[in-house]
Amino acid sequence: MPKVDRRILKTQEALRNAVVELMSEKSFDDITIQDLSDRANVSRGTIYLHYQDKYDLLDKLIESHITQLRELCEAVAELDFIEATQIWSQYFEENYSFFSLMVTSKGAPSFRSRFLNYLIEEVRKEVNVTQGKNEGWNEEVIVQFVASAIEGLVEWWFTNERPVPHQVLAEQMGKLLERNL
Repeated sequence: MPKVDRRILKTQEALRNAVVELMSEKSFDDITIQDLSDRANVSRGTIYLHYQDKYDLLDKLIESHITQLRELCEAVAELDFIEATQIWSQYFEENYSFFSLMVTSKGAPSFRSRFLNYLIEEVRKEVNVTQGKNEGWNEEVIVQFVASAIEGLVEWWFTNERPVPHQVLAEQMGKLLERNL
């Protein structure tokens, strides 16, 4: 894999930070390329070298977080649900600004559906309807139920500004997953 110039990485990071900061101040629809340019301290032309428009920037930012979550899931595949959700919730804590914006009304409407689709993919890997507590059940019902429950719990946690520490969220979510999968 070719090495990426540090200046490019620094510019892209500045733009990702700028969009998150600006979304905490105003609606995404009200953010202009000039706003992004000013906040990231780069020229408008530089933005267009990296992204087609502000929607492309947001789309790539969302996709990078979904990819990170997917990689975390692969890395913790051998752990039990409680240990795995500890690592997952730590990622949420570290990226609180981004995720809280995405699940609140200021966020991107497409984020919820992309996040839910990601959860469905991950839960599907864990469901076993050939033996155990879910033997003979409809796999799709279980997948949809568990993925929607996780999405709802994560949304509740961010919308209510972390009403419990991420460790408590992870432990209880892990135990609930153990009960149901």
